[in-house]
Amino acid sequence: MSTVTKMKPLSDRVIVKPLEQKEVKKGGIIIPDTAKEKPMEGEVIAVGPGKVADNGTRVAMDVKKGDKVLYGKYSGTEVRIDDIEYLIMHADDIMAVLGDDK
Repeated sequence: MSTVTKMKPLSDRVIVKPLEQKEVKKGGIIIPDTAKEKPMEGEVIAVGPGKVADNGTRVAMDVKKGDKVLYGKYSGTEVRIDDIEYLIMHADDIMAVLGDDK
């Protein structure tokens, strides 16, 4: 079992693994990794229990483990766990869930 599967985000935070961008070509030129834009699509790896509202009730999270999500370009804090990059961000930083048939 990896370290990331043992981690549990607090409050309304989620752990997201950014998905690899497809190689971008413009005019036959391959853009190097250093010039590629930061990915804005990822997979939710772990979800916190949710934020506690002012009245003391816990607000349910809108995302769950395994969801593919879109998030803001500079959202979250980058962390490296077991040599893999992850983002820890607030649920509010997630803009959409992709391919969810709810």
